[in-house]
Amino acid sequence: MVKPSSSHTVLASADSEAFGSLRRRPTSRDERYAMGRALRRQVPRKQLGEWIPPADRPDPVQLVMTSHEGRLDWLIPVRVARMVSSPYGFLRGTAIVMAEDVARLPSTGITPVICGDAHLGNFGFYASPEGELVIDLNDFDEAHPGSWEWDLRRLVASIWVAGRQNGSSEEQCHAAVASCVAAYRAEVQFLAEQPLLMRSYNRLDVGRLHETATEKSLREEIARSAKRARTRTSDRALPRFTYEHEGSRRIIEEPPLITRVTDVDAEQIGEALDDYLATLAPHWRRALGGYTLVDIAHKVVGVGSVGLRAYVALLEGSSPDDVVFLQMKQARRSVLAQYVHGESAWHAHQGQRVVEYQQALQTVSDPLLGWTTVDGRQYYVRQFRNMKGTIPLDSIDAAALTDYAGIVGHLLAKGHSRTSGASMIAGYAGSSDKLDLAMCRFARAYADQTEADHAALVRAVRSGRLPATDGALDQMGSAFRPTA
Repeated sequence: MVKPSSSHTVLASADSEAFGSLRRRPTSRDERYAMGRALRRQVPRKQLGEWIPPADRPDPVQLVMTSHEGRLDWLIPVRVARMVSSPYGFLRGTAIVMAEDVARLPSTGITPVICGDAHLGNFGFYASPEGELVIDLNDFDEAHPGSWEWDLRRLVASIWVAGRQNGSSEEQCHAAVASCVAAYRAEVQFLAEQPLLMRSYNRLDVGRLHETATEKSLREEIARSAKRARTRTSDRALPRFTYEHEGSRRIIEEPPLITRVTDVDAEQIGEALDDYLATLAPHWRRALGGYTLVDIAHKVVGVGSVGLRAYVALLEGSSPDDVVFLQMKQARRSVLAQYVHGESAWHAHQGQRVVEYQQALQTVSDPLLGWTTVDGRQYYVRQFRNMKGTIPLDSIDAAALTDYAGIVGHLLAKGHSRTSGASMIAGYAGSSDKLDLAMCRFARAYADQTEADHAALVRAVRSGRLPATDGALDQMGSAFRPTA
């Protein structure tokens, strides 16, 4: 049985329903449900609602500075500017801070594979291998075995912070978080009763998403966002990102966000992309192997990833309009790894970790996901333009936020249930609203903490302790989504 933990470490996936010898005696669902229910005596659900910063809590600004080690110095002011823009921007860029905080809190010790950065903005659209538009978790840089509560805590905190930033009242933020947690409980309870393989087939495409949404304003935003996502393909990106140069395509520079790489770097990256092909399934290896590498550039993306090396590569097929954009993103050890005991805390290749855990958490994934190494640094590779998109958080009202929070709660539960622990989580969470109310208390308290930490970051920028691009403080509160 998995022991509950309230220290800095948790056990690694000892409750797995999906791994192990096929010849072992299985533990029944009823037994696992009972084990989860029994954990309530050791970690009462109301205890999950507590958040008081400990006296020895590390300085969040110092943790941000620590996370800058190994990044490209000239991009750190861009990263800080994106975090200083708003409390939500700060939350997006500081998975390292929240990992330190939640790892100290009581937990059940049930440890599926988790996203590690499951904030509200990390759910979005993308194309399935069949070309259908689906929605799911969509960022896995920090994915790792860990406590399911860590993901849920990060999600509910982000909902409360986003709600406040959109002008929602505290009651409306409470309703959105309660909707998320209730949906999480319902989905994990449902999936715990399903055959193990069936859990791996459950997915949410745009058609079902539109039917699931009850608020008219959310349905309208889903339709608009899905329409935009369908235009985000490699061929549509050609006029936006490239120009003709001596008979071939080149990627347009937009310093500091898109910059050329040196010839030496281009040669190394090209060799690494050849190595990456070997990590693909045979069919996709053959299909992509028919393309030719045309150009490479460094491209800044996101918030938490800014300053890490990230490249976009243009590949051309048998005609000038037959193109694929690939993205290579540097992968480092998950911020969760230091808080998890066992072999799962160590991975020989961090790019491989990201890819395999993305495939574990998503029902369908990009078929071109793979990994490689450049000059000793580890990367994962994916399509840059495969109809990726998100619901703009700054354009949905309080009712739509509550509706959408329920949808992402379902998606998070689906991801956790695909890997391990569904029956135990369902047994612990139960059918009452006790977990919902506890997470509402935590989300509100941690939203206060996030705003205080953001204020500390603003002071650090004003004092010159941290650099930010010009005008960053003048643009505070202006955006949920920085320019990719």
